[in-house]
Amino acid sequence: MLNRVKDIEWKIYKLRRRHRLKNRDFTIIASNCNGCFMYYDMNLPFLSPTVNIAMDMNDFVEMAENLPWYMEQQFEKIETPAGTCPAGLLGALRINFIHYDSFEEGVRKWEERKKRINWDNLFLVGTEKDGCTYETIRRFDCLPYKNKVIFTHVEYPEFSSAYYIRGFEEKEELGVLISYKNQFRKRRYLDDFDYVDFLNHA
Repeated sequence: MLNRVKDIEWKIYKLRRRHRLKNRDFTIIASNCNGCFMYYDMNLPFLSPTVNIAMDMNDFVEMAENLPWYMEQQFEKIETPAGTCPAGLLGALRINFIHYDSFEEGVRKWEERKKRINWDNLFLVGTEKDGCTYETIRRFDCLPYKNKVIFTHVEYPEFSSAYYIRGFEEKEELGVLISYKNQFRKRRYLDDFDYVDFLNHA
């Protein structure tokens, strides 16, 4: 019974967020699944090639620094061990197709969604993990995009794009933000960030 109540409250919470969203034609370029879940929560089509992929944060910043160029590059297949996700090289950058059954499927979806990019309504979402250092955060903060956020495990007041997510202070980096917290209300760490407000302020 308690879990049913939690699930109902969770659905109402997401419906209220959807109702608040005014900006509905945007592209989120993200280093991992955090951006994908923003689309999913809002019940919107994926207007981004970075859905269901994961990247090293330094590679992600490199891509963001030269985004139009990288969107014109072709993938080269990487042979990966059995039981691991398919992956490819985009230029010199490794893209892990973490929720695809094959390299070919991942590339096909990337190419489909790449054509949907709204270059006039871009949002960048990074995460302090996967090789992210202080210098990576500094480079991210310097990216020439107005709408950007990088989630961090401690506060970095010197960087306007850094958003501190509590609960990982004793770790070296952030954990998985789409994991649910151990609390009464059903909430993920990602929900500490009001991404609806972020997206509405394009």
